[in-house]
Amino acid sequence: MGNIAWLPIAPEVILLVGALAVLMAAVALGVPRPVWGGLAMVSLLGAGVFSWLAWVRVDDVGPALHYGSAAGGFMVVMDHFSAFAGMLLAAVALLALLAAWDLVAGLDQRAAEFLALVLLATAGLHLMTASSNLVLLFIGLETASISLYVVAGFTREQPNSDEAAMKYFLLGSFASAVFIYGVALLFAGFGTTTLYGAAGIVSRWADLGPTIVASPGVVLAGIAMILVGLGFKISAAPFHQWAPDVYQGAPGAAVPLMSAGVKIAGIAAIARILVGAFDPQFTDRWVPAVAALAALSVFVGTALAIAQSDLKRMLAYSGVAHAGFLLTALVAGEAGVGAMWFYVATYAFALVGAFTVAAVISGPRGGASPFESYVGLARRSPALAGSLALFMLSMGGIPLTAGFIGKVGVFAAAIEGGYLWLAIVGLVVAVAGLFFYLRVIVVMYFQAPALAEGPGAATAMEVPVSQTSQMVIGAAAAVTIVFGLVPAPLLNWVRWALPL
Repeated sequence: MGNIAWLPIAPEVILLVGALAVLMAAVALGVPRPVWGGLAMVSLLGAGVFSWLAWVRVDDVGPALHYGSAAGGFMVVMDHFSAFAGMLLAAVALLALLAAWDLVAGLDQRAAEFLALVLLATAGLHLMTASSNLVLLFIGLETASISLYVVAGFTREQPNSDEAAMKYFLLGSFASAVFIYGVALLFAGFGTTTLYGAAGIVSRWADLGPTIVASPGVVLAGIAMILVGLGFKISAAPFHQWAPDVYQGAPGAAVPLMSAGVKIAGIAAIARILVGAFDPQFTDRWVPAVAALAALSVFVGTALAIAQSDLKRMLAYSGVAHAGFLLTALVAGEAGVGAMWFYVATYAFALVGAFTVAAVISGPRGGASPFESYVGLARRSPALAGSLALFMLSMGGIPLTAGFIGKVGVFAAAIEGGYLWLAIVGLVVAVAGLFFYLRVIVVMYFQAPALAEGPGAATAMEVPVSQTSQMVIGAAAAVTIVFGLVPAPLLNWVRWALPL
């Protein structure tokens, strides 16, 4: 035990211990319920702090591989890439937990289960970003996925909750099977599942023999299957079918982590594998496929989002387009990783804020969030409407918001990578996507609230907003404004967050 390097896995250890502490406090120790949430928050804060300490350690001694040997393969990598991912995931998970506070308060004894699942999901998501071995990455992916499958169906009294959980589970299991089959093909081609080290993929590519099993075609098929599995997690087209139904059917307060956290870990895992593991001279083998996936995602996501009449479904389909923008940054290889991080960080906060507003309107247990519920929201709750409008404008890429800087960054990365056509496609589709973002603003500000009662009908009554929801919305709005007006600090920071 004395030879174990604890810092690279400290966030996972803290989150796992926190999950156990919450369950023990609830089941065995009889600790009051408010303490459970405190333990969960402290665990998330601790994970974020140790991720920052890992960043500082990398500054001092450089990135390092841990656990295993150069001959047998390493399992975990500590670099700026995983450290930044840990800090971002901890911050997003903390905000998501605060957004779900009203839901937790109404779950009685089941609240401990919910809190533990959030911590386990966060641990699995971070493990995906820090893994230097595809098998360990798969373990992290499944840890996060299984936890979120349960979270999606946590409010079983809601008619759509079980359906959301079942769809998420079935489609997610299929995507996981495709992913692990891709890992098997890479193992057949390279004789290892390690991304780095003397036995890693980088050095073994040139050593491929003339046999059918060890041919580049088999390896590229494996990469394609891995991309399909992770593409499902970030809801890239055409692997996005699960997202609208799951976001709409899951408890409103549980969706922020399910949407933003998975986007962060999924795109980070893709960048770790494609950009970090393969030598730049092999970039042209996978970039065309990523560029095609990006173009398809931005087009399909935008086209389907326009037709929606429910805010959660609209955000789900717009998330497909945003997955395409994230993939657009990666066509530049390592040069696009900084743009990817800036985009996903600012988008995650805007997404958490938007889904928190949806949870306030539809209720923490509620599923559907039709546009009719937002009619006249500016008159009933000006602050809530203003915050949601800000998030919509940022996602649409309007200047003076963080979303505008993010889109400029990914388009510049695409041009630098020699994919001018992809940047043009993304720009045209982004302009078209303004329609459904501005539609929400029109509904809130330019339509009068209905006075009649009925399912989904808006009323003239003021909307109550809990203090925790106000904190989440305020923090998300602050990030969106600050990094829209002063993006340089974050841009300078993320340019160091490169995979080893």
